[in-house]
Amino acid sequence: MISMPYESILDTIGKTPVVRLARMQTGGAALYAKLEAFNPGGSVKDRLAAAIIAEAERSGALKPGQTVVEATSGNTGIGLAMVCARKGYPLVIVMPENASIERRKLMRFFGARVVLTPAVERGSGMLAKAIELAETHGWFLCRQFETPVNAAVHARTTAREILEAFRDRPLDYWVTGTGTGGTLAGVASVLRRERPQTRIVVCEPDNSALLSSGIAQQFDERGMPTRAHTRFRPHPIQGWSPDFIPQIVGKAMAEGLVDEIVPVSGDSALAAARRLATEEGILAGISSGATLAGAMEVARRAKAGRNVLCMLPDTGERYLSTILFDHITEEMSLEEEEISRSTPGYRFDRPPSFAGPQTAAGEVRIDPAADAFVDEAIGDPDHPVVLFSLTWCEFCWSVRKLFDRAGIPYRCIDIDTPERQREAMDGEIRKALRARVGSPTIPQVFVAGRHLGGCTETLAAWQDGSLSARLAAAGIAHDRDACPDPDSLLPQWVRAKA
Repeated sequence: MISMPYESILDTIGKTPVVRLARMQTGGAALYAKLEAFNPGGSVKDRLAAAIIAEAERSGALKPGQTVVEATSGNTGIGLAMVCARKGYPLVIVMPENASIERRKLMRFFGARVVLTPAVERGSGMLAKAIELAETHGWFLCRQFETPVNAAVHARTTAREILEAFRDRPLDYWVTGTGTGGTLAGVASVLRRERPQTRIVVCEPDNSALLSSGIAQQFDERGMPTRAHTRFRPHPIQGWSPDFIPQIVGKAMAEGLVDEIVPVSGDSALAAARRLATEEGILAGISSGATLAGAMEVARRAKAGRNVLCMLPDTGERYLSTILFDHITEEMSLEEEEISRSTPGYRFDRPPSFAGPQTAAGEVRIDPAADAFVDEAIGDPDHPVVLFSLTWCEFCWSVRKLFDRAGIPYRCIDIDTPERQREAMDGEIRKALRARVGSPTIPQVFVAGRHLGGCTETLAAWQDGSLSARLAAAGIAHDRDACPDPDSLLPQWVRAKA
């Protein structure tokens, strides 16, 4: 069957797959996972984001062009950023500073603005800031922690998809974590009514066991928790258990929608997420690993033939800068180096494989036109600072960033433009440069006709002041204090290596 084109990206939200985890199955129970990373924004929160905005438009609470604001640790913010980008609403996200870098960048990439709150203020701090901004500026506040839309969208979509997936077999256990509580409340309410034999299991951090404490959360008239929950402790599971019990979660607990609470350690969450990738080929985040760890515990003690389904809320790509990926290095391991050494070519301990056309005497031929071009560029009195560059080279970008920040006027010659490639001049210019400076690498920088060096030499010269002195001697104005740490301009993978 051929699918018709969708009207917008928002029409692709939902209908995420349920997959059996055969290699991670323990005991006699069958273990399944619902992969919410298949939503276009990469998480279960796409459902909520689209539903909140649609309901606000329908009710008139959100006016055309009005700014949307919300407090979130990340996934709701990414979902809202996607939805608001498609619908044309300005968006401000408030999140704690210790949320992953990838989440901030994703939201900003979608066009949202991200306001950070101090980590010490925790989840209640980000919520208070969002309320403050909404009240001050007249922005529409989504209120994901309390809006009935949150549970309703999961009752309407997620629960129905689960029932459809298990229409021909029993669903003995459904396992989820708790963030805002929307998934829990929405799905659990439907399962209670239509699959009463299904046990509903909720996981929470073992060191921050708010739900199992039995201590209720109090809220003021604005929906703010009156104080942080006394049992809250910092934990690594982003998206789970803020420092208060959200109203939706509290209501679900009060209505008896939860049969069992399973504590999950941070270590077991990380281990499960890593196993999920290496054993099942599924890339998921820390909260997914935590839910899976809880589901594996349920499956271990379940009777043979039982079916256990757990929710995997998001993808793992937004956790690259977190402890989830701490064991992954950028450099080759000893095993990988051994693989490299098992064949003779294309290795870091060998000279480059291509040197270019040579004369009978073994010298590389230099094209006269390319040599003249390099001569003219270096000696151009109107452009005393010249950067020979590759268009998409990260090291070239580092030098450009330095020059731009310091206000250094320069001529950038990208030697790999399509025009130069068509004329076969890109390789010729590079050979002419190599013959002149003795190095095959790009970029190469010249100041007032004299060779300065490549990227690392340029950054080092800025650090020790010799570049500034050379610029001053040539009468080139610049800001000497613009970049006190030039190494910060290097690609991230290089800084990590250092």
